[in-house]
Amino acid sequence: MNQLLYEIVGWLGFLTRPVVLLQCLSAAAIALGYALWMRPRLKNRRYRDSVLAAVGLWFLLRLNGLVIEWLGYPNGLATYFSQAWAVWVVLTVVRLLLLTRFPAKEIQRLYSRIVQPLFLLVLSGSLVNQLASLRDVAEIPLFPLFGPPLTSGNLFLLLIIPYFLIAFSAIPLVWFGHLVQRMFHFSDGSRDAATLVLRYLVVAVGVLWLFHRVGLNTSAIAAIAGGLSVGIGFGTKEVFSNFISGLWLLFEGSVRPGSVLFIDGDPCEVRSLGLRAAVLWRNRDNAELVIPNQTFFTATTTTYTGSDRLRRSEVQIGAAYRHDPAEVIALLEEVARATEGVLGDPAPRAFLVGYGDSSINYSLRYWIDDPLGNLAIQSAVSQAVWHAFATKGIEIPFPQRVVHQI
Repeated sequence: MNQLLYEIVGWLGFLTRPVVLLQCLSAAAIALGYALWMRPRLKNRRYRDSVLAAVGLWFLLRLNGLVIEWLGYPNGLATYFSQAWAVWVVLTVVRLLLLTRFPAKEIQRLYSRIVQPLFLLVLSGSLVNQLASLRDVAEIPLFPLFGPPLTSGNLFLLLIIPYFLIAFSAIPLVWFGHLVQRMFHFSDGSRDAATLVLRYLVVAVGVLWLFHRVGLNTSAIAAIAGGLSVGIGFGTKEVFSNFISGLWLLFEGSVRPGSVLFIDGDPCEVRSLGLRAAVLWRNRDNAELVIPNQTFFTATTTTYTGSDRLRRSEVQIGAAYRHDPAEVIALLEEVARATEGVLGDPAPRAFLVGYGDSSINYSLRYWIDDPLGNLAIQSAVSQAVWHAFATKGIEIPFPQRVVHQI
């Protein structure tokens, strides 16, 4: 550990040299001017203008290096800064090309989770290599960990590789799952389940390889894991139950992303189905519900998208006794057919359902193909019925109470 601290102190001493400060400060001034003056003016401009501005920044950084060389000073760091920015410009251009062929959301995930962290990782490693030998820095011993001393390079791998295992196993395996589905005609649930299982398998194998790569004593780790597994098992049995339930739901396909479930009296759309819990979206208040997977095995769940997305809805209305029921029923069915969102097949049907104290009660039943829009369509049908009754002179009676004073 002391050796690493001495190395870092040496870097600080190198950075305080006048020639190095000249290169760093001049490049920082150019980058700061670009961020404060040029970037705000590019917010509402086209992508092409942003690329041209980034190329202009590279030109200024490169010119900065040439000017320092012309003054007779070393320009290694200045050239390095311009080369690093050139690589970033190339990645930006590739991103714009990918956006023309693939969904923007997928490309954004690819760049934010993989490309940008990988670029920063390579940039950091190359910067360390500018200050010292990266190989020598990686071989600095720090402290013992289950065997031989852990080096700084191995510690860096232990911190970085797990993230990239998870990130790299996400997007490529999803694309691989879609490819296999097209070849073998899997269902969406089977594809998602196979993708998740394969992803966790890749992560597990990668972690085992990482332990072997850094030289950890696998026997000692196995002994500690065995001792902890008994106590942890009692606390994670619910997690394991949700894990198995999630796999079962994915393979079975009874609950899948895009399904509309009836939860606590409200229709909710399944946004994602993970190995521990499902995330559902409720449109009436834009809330997301996180429901453990095993809930779907222990409680009855109503779905409106099991075999299709059709849902029957109903509006109840009363009309005065003096109106012919046949005319009221025909009018109700005509109003429903003319309302946006109501399906013509199956056709709307109206029924006389009972005789009330002050009205004949009718039920107008119709079908929709948007379960989440039921409330809005029901409101539109109710308003259309009110206007139609008012136009035709059909009275909607209400109970009246007469009080006689003695």
